[in-house]
Amino acid sequence: MTPTYVSALEMFSIGIGPSSSHTVGPMRAGECFASGLAKLGLRHRVARYKVVLYGSLAATGVGHSTPDAALAGLDSLDPATCDPALVHGRYARLEAGETLRVAGVPLVLADIEFKPRVRDKGHANAMSFVALDAVGEVLKEQLFLSIGGGFIVQPGADPVQVDAPVERVVGSDYASMDELLAGLGARSLADFAREAEEALHGVDGLETGLDAIWENMKASVEIGLRTEGTLPGGLRVPRRAAALHRHLLAADEHPAESLVSAYAMAVNEQNAGGGRVVTAPTNGAAGVVPAVLYHAVQRGAGREKVHEFLLTACVIGSLIKANASISGAEGGCQAEVGSACAMAAGALTAVRGGTPAQVENAAEIALEHHLGLTCDPVAGLVQIPCIERNAVAASTALLASRMAMLGDGSHLVSLDTAIETMRQTGADMSEKYKETSTGGLAVTVPYC
Repeated sequence: MTPTYVSALEMFSIGIGPSSSHTVGPMRAGECFASGLAKLGLRHRVARYKVVLYGSLAATGVGHSTPDAALAGLDSLDPATCDPALVHGRYARLEAGETLRVAGVPLVLADIEFKPRVRDKGHANAMSFVALDAVGEVLKEQLFLSIGGGFIVQPGADPVQVDAPVERVVGSDYASMDELLAGLGARSLADFAREAEEALHGVDGLETGLDAIWENMKASVEIGLRTEGTLPGGLRVPRRAAALHRHLLAADEHPAESLVSAYAMAVNEQNAGGGRVVTAPTNGAAGVVPAVLYHAVQRGAGREKVHEFLLTACVIGSLIKANASISGAEGGCQAEVGSACAMAAGALTAVRGGTPAQVENAAEIALEHHLGLTCDPVAGLVQIPCIERNAVAASTALLASRMAMLGDGSHLVSLDTAIETMRQTGADMSEKYKETSTGGLAVTVPYC
């Protein structure tokens, strides 16, 4: 196991929908490739770009806006700050026969290749960028892997930094939750995370970063709760969060589980529409953590508790990422929504005053009941079943927290065991259930 803590400022990265691995990652990869050309003094010699998408990026890339994102990255657009409207729609214009200028270079439909059956590049989400000169000579070629959550790596190299999330190794004295709990002493999981974060970012940098993450999460909930209409992509899926929320508020009673489900749907409808969201730990699972945190704030959690929530969630997410996966293309939806549910359940337990043992118990309950969940987006879009899965998982996080708080933290199955089980289950899972849209609901739901 790898003793890795991923900073909350990097685990929860601000980006655009509909996918962290299929949109944000390719965008960052394109940006990195373009930056590398500039550093080598080669950009002025580029006469043609080629983008090759492999594996899951090819299988569901169009529905996830992967070609759009890769081209936007080549144009040096940053997913954290760009106008999402400047990203989406590029590939559709190419399909219509238009020639685009990307970083000043003309590009046509044939310059983007899809190779869904090629899955031997080191990860299911792989892409190559090629720059050629006027006589067809290759100036630079680079392979990137989008490993989930917007993180990108080059095979055999450290995670790539393009103002993008990178994994920061903090200490080497723990590789599991059991080891971490044994070494906490009187500290909480959030205390442990804060020590690591302040070493990386300083006190002011951490506080400012956590505030920005929460403001963007909050905005994604609230914008989603007042936006109606139909989501793009051809399925004609209606936005339902706003109407559901109004209905709940008009009723005599509005159960917490129902409200938190509406919050999660609001975020994931924003994501499916290509809007601004925060990876938590991915875009496909972006609704769970913000929904549960929004619920906590609605019930009185202040700034200090918001930070405690995010830091606790990050510790749990870091362990899952290090010892299993947060990538749907690698481990199925258990790795995305299951991870998010565990992070939210544990974090909610912490801000409710739970002990570290109860926090661990809540995360384990949440993850255990997502084991085996497949990633099978209909038509390659992050809509069906993704939006409702986030809603259900947000509700499950509340229940898992409540169950853990009713106990003393003692239980038979540890979080570490659940994480290892998820890793093994993902390894055994057929590739058609890993974000390829070739199994599950993606093939049983009629779509023309």
